[in-house]
Amino acid sequence: MWKKLLQQNSGTLLYSALLVVVPVVASSGLAFWLYRNQEFLQNLSLGGMVLYFVVVSLTMAFALTPTTFVALATGFLFGWVSFPGVVVSYGIAALIGYTVARLIDHGKMTAFLHQFPKAEGVINELRDQSWSLIILTRISPVLPFAFMTFVLSLVQVPRTRFLLASMAGMLPRTLFFFWVGTQAQDLLTLLQDPNAGTSGKLLMGALVVISLGGIYVLLNRAIKKALAKKR
Repeated sequence: MWKKLLQQNSGTLLYSALLVVVPVVASSGLAFWLYRNQEFLQNLSLGGMVLYFVVVSLTMAFALTPTTFVALATGFLFGWVSFPGVVVSYGIAALIGYTVARLIDHGKMTAFLHQFPKAEGVINELRDQSWSLIILTRISPVLPFAFMTFVLSLVQVPRTRFLLASMAGMLPRTLFFFWVGTQAQDLLTLLQDPNAGTSGKLLMGALVVISLGGIYVLLNRAIKKALAKKR
């Protein structure tokens, strides 16, 4: 099974691995660049602001910047007036990532899973519960945005549902990290170590528990339903 998976889906697996590794490598350099250019960014015109959000939409879609990074930096640089721009950028990034993933995969993963009826049954069950699945993956601050976009595209979640559930799921942690950004005094320190305090750490811990616990329940339920249908 694993040999077939690697042979038939090498491009898909390589791209998904890059979506996990790239944000870690790119974030430090981008944090330093933002720090050096923060005065310029804080004085952008309306057109410059629009360009900023276009750029961050692309960097999030291709895993050059984590979503938390963008929320922190934008909150610090522009304040609450820019919050709608962050939300829209998340939606655009999700759609770009979804589209690129579908183009790269070309349905290969679905065709591969068709060889394993039980696994295909689990995916079908997860697709039926995709509203909950997407929201749970998005509220977690530890699940990489671009990587999860890629994974969800392979489940073949309907595009409109994917967009709406993604934006809804991102709101709680986006609001929190954006607020942290607006309260910070130094951009480089903020991006390297966003000190959210005890209450912030408790909130992030709660979101992780809710997210991972909810995903476990959904996955367990999907497995049981899929196995029951195959009997």
